[in-house]
Amino acid sequence: MPYLISVLAVAVGIVVLLTVLLRLGGPARRLADTARYSRAHFADRTGALAARIAALRVAVNRRRHHNGDRSHPARPA
Repeated sequence: MPYLISVLAVAVGIVVLLTVLLRLGGPARRLADTARYSRAHFADRTGALAARIAALRVAVNRRRHHNGDRSHPARPA
């Protein structure tokens, strides 16, 4: 029965593989949670930055149009 050693080696390999996968499950879950939190935080911060930039553009455009009425002197006739 020379195949008995091979079957035993495969069975031990499967047990070791399952043990390693189970032990890595917790850290992998924590890493996924951290990555999810980081992406959400980054999206929130970039959204806030985009809103600030849009508000600044609106303010600059208002100021530009508001000052545009008085900034150019009338041409002499």
